[in-house]
Amino acid sequence: MYAMWRLQVSFCTLWLLLSLSSAAESKARSCSDARQAYNAKGFSLVNVPHQEISGEHLRVCPQGYTCCTSEMEDRLNQESKVEFENLVEESSRTMRTTFVSRHKKFDEFFLELLDNSEKSFNSMFTRTYRKLYMQNSEVFQDLFTELKRYYTGGNVNLEEMLNDFWSRLLERMFQLLNSQYQFTDDYLECVSKYTDQLKPFGDVPRKLKARVTRAFIAARTFVQGLMVGREVANRVAKVNVIPACVRALTKMLYCPYCRSMPGLKPCHNYCHNVMRGCLANQADLDAEWNLFIDAMLLVADRLDGPLNIESVVQPVDIMISDAILTMQENSMQVSAKVFQECGQPKPSGIGRSARGISDVFSSRFRPYTPREMPTTAAGTSIDRLVIDIKNKLKESKRFWSNLPDDICAKGKLTESDDDQCWNSHTKGRYFPEVVKEGLTNQVNNPEVDVDITRPDTLIRQQIMALRVMTNKLKNAYNGNDIYFQDSSDEGSASGSGSGCSDGCTTEFVFVGTEAPVIGADRSDERAAAAAGKSFSRRPSLLLVMLALTLPLWAMQTQWR
Repeated sequence: MYAMWRLQVSFCTLWLLLSLSSAAESKARSCSDARQAYNAKGFSLVNVPHQEISGEHLRVCPQGYTCCTSEMEDRLNQESKVEFENLVEESSRTMRTTFVSRHKKFDEFFLELLDNSEKSFNSMFTRTYRKLYMQNSEVFQDLFTELKRYYTGGNVNLEEMLNDFWSRLLERMFQLLNSQYQFTDDYLECVSKYTDQLKPFGDVPRKLKARVTRAFIAARTFVQGLMVGREVANRVAKVNVIPACVRALTKMLYCPYCRSMPGLKPCHNYCHNVMRGCLANQADLDAEWNLFIDAMLLVADRLDGPLNIESVVQPVDIMISDAILTMQENSMQVSAKVFQECGQPKPSGIGRSARGISDVFSSRFRPYTPREMPTTAAGTSIDRLVIDIKNKLKESKRFWSNLPDDICAKGKLTESDDDQCWNSHTKGRYFPEVVKEGLTNQVNNPEVDVDITRPDTLIRQQIMALRVMTNKLKNAYNGNDIYFQDSSDEGSASGSGSGCSDGCTTEFVFVGTEAPVIGADRSDERAAAAAGKSFSRRPSLLLVMLALTLPLWAMQTQWR
């Protein structure tokens, strides 16, 4: 009996030893898959274990049996940060490219349209009026120059600029209509003072000014909005990855390597919690971003509505003819009133030309024919261009709050099978609930330890930049402009040609103004000093129209 009992004990002991040995072997699995995946990342395999080792040294990944050393975990931490930055960059590339490409196309469209308009105008008037036009061309060249300067962000008050144009035009035409008299500069200055009172050009200046100011404000502000959208998107896409986010990313993306399961993708909801924690501040931008997009769409409606170039250019020839005819019809009364208020001028000793000035403009200016309308490199019309931009803007709404969804799309970064995915410690279903987006909602995030009391400064600055631009766009929609100053440029005022590029802050001081007053100080010296800070600005649709029509009308009025 005793011998039998000893034999049974021996067999049990042997079985126990074999079982323990087998269990140890099953736990200490091969790390060949992990080594291969780690090497594919470009990392050296020196000191990378061939078999699983005890993981007490790990600070992020589970501390059971592991294929990772402390050095490997540190490198995977760095890799997680870079990969996350690339994910955000890639996910936002289409949206950011949209702002860049549409701004460029919109800009080129109006710039070339304006240039072609100016060339066509000069060519036509040189052929038609020859010396008379050449003697007075600076009046119209100055008009083009000021229109361009306004659009590109110069310190130009449109109302004052147009008033000055009409005053100069009146001076020139008054001399031509009264060539038998000699006028000093002081006398001509006196003449210009009575422009509003005399109304020599009828109601044309008032009507044109109303259309021009509203059109220019809309176009210039819209282009600025495209630039602001681009700059904000570029800045926000460069994420500030906090240490807690890096740890969560490493645990999600690379801890499967340490468990010798490098091909295992994270669970979908698990990815959502990590990304909503890491992108909490970006999500807070979304509300102001959506308001900005809505305001851009409002102004876009102005551009492809009654203020588009086709609908404005068509009646310009009639307005020009009316202005010229009105000046001709009122020339006697205008001259008499001026002589009464400014005094009788001295005779010039040269008799009035037998051929009256009215004979020079014996007919209305003929409008451009379709063949003479300038064409643009953009190869499109204003309607098609604006509609395209509006569609792209609509697609960008809710972009920042949807960014975690885009990154965690099933089959892309995450596993579509909720039971065969990495759940932060092993293969299996992820049970925690998905938190809502936004900084304050991360207080209960199970994956990322986010300090909700410390919002990201850069994001807050971009929120303010969007708020500023949205306010400006809403005013532009109503025909008003806003003066604002970039606080990073002490003493400089930034108009619609201004904005922030790399290196400047986005804090602005607002001063509301009535349309069409614009306070945009952009002197040559200032522009050179702030070349890295200013937004580029180009002529607008209506700028083009104006450039096309005002000079024409001015020319006729002046020489009649």
